[in-house]
Amino acid sequence: MKILITGATGLVGTALIKALQKSEHTIHYLTTSPSKLNKIEGCKGFLWNPGKNEIDSNCWEGVSVLIHLAGASISMPWTVRNRAVIRNSRIQSTALLADSLKENQQSLKAVVAASAIGVYPSSFTEAYKETSSSSASNFLGTVVNEWEKAVSALEDYSAAVVRLRIGLVLSSKGGVLQQLAFPVKLGAGAAFGSGQQGQSWIHIQDLVQLIVFSTSQKKSTLFNAVAPHPVTQNEMIKTLGRVLKRPVFFPNIPAFIMRLLLGERSALVLDSQFVHSEKVQKAGFVFQFPKLQEALEDLYLKN
Repeated sequence: MKILITGATGLVGTALIKALQKSEHTIHYLTTSPSKLNKIEGCKGFLWNPGKNEIDSNCWEGVSVLIHLAGASISMPWTVRNRAVIRNSRIQSTALLADSLKENQQSLKAVVAASAIGVYPSSFTEAYKETSSSSASNFLGTVVNEWEKAVSALEDYSAAVVRLRIGLVLSSKGGVLQQLAFPVKLGAGAAFGSGQQGQSWIHIQDLVQLIVFSTSQKKSTLFNAVAPHPVTQNEMIKTLGRVLKRPVFFPNIPAFIMRLLLGERSALVLDSQFVHSEKVQKAGFVFQFPKLQEALEDLYLKN
């Protein structure tokens, strides 16, 4: 199978390509940087520039599956400029892919598109399923809503479009876990606010396998890409301490301090989303790391 990937050089994309190459799939990838055209061994790179509506249409040659992971990091400061970058890297890139498919009269077997659990409103009590009708009205919620609407245009060119609402991706090689683990390793680990906010997470290898699983879906659908057992932030930090063999005794950092430091971006550490994954399990996907401690032990004690 020949697969086109966006976001191929990111944390998830890098792990995904390694898994796909083991299964001997042929990989094309899109990059905005000429220096990265030959960066991924065994894969063929093509240039695109969503901001200028430019894409090398040769990227589609022989492709039957699109995996769309591209999107600027939401951890950057939410300045006016960066908000535009975060939004446009998702919405404009998706629109460009749809336009290119139309122009090249290309049809695909499947599209797997990243989304995020940030679409769900912050709640300390509600457990969200894919059927939830409520959506967050903050910056992240608005971006994810627009993102998913843009992905809908891809349904005209694919037999199946699968949206994955991805939670906190756990990897020892980067991302949110590295930021959480750093102070814990120094013996200064602490949760934020009440620490009771829901943390819906997924081991990076489970996410990779879920993406691969989604390429075989026969109809369009939406999956929550989270492990079956979300935890509170207090539990997340304490479990990190146990696995890393570091004491966690510092008091939680008050919410008002995080709001003073980060402004609206404090939602990244203070918002709460308890998210279900029953739908994807009923579809036949089996999580290798359903519980947090075993996931962290795999990441830190086996690598």
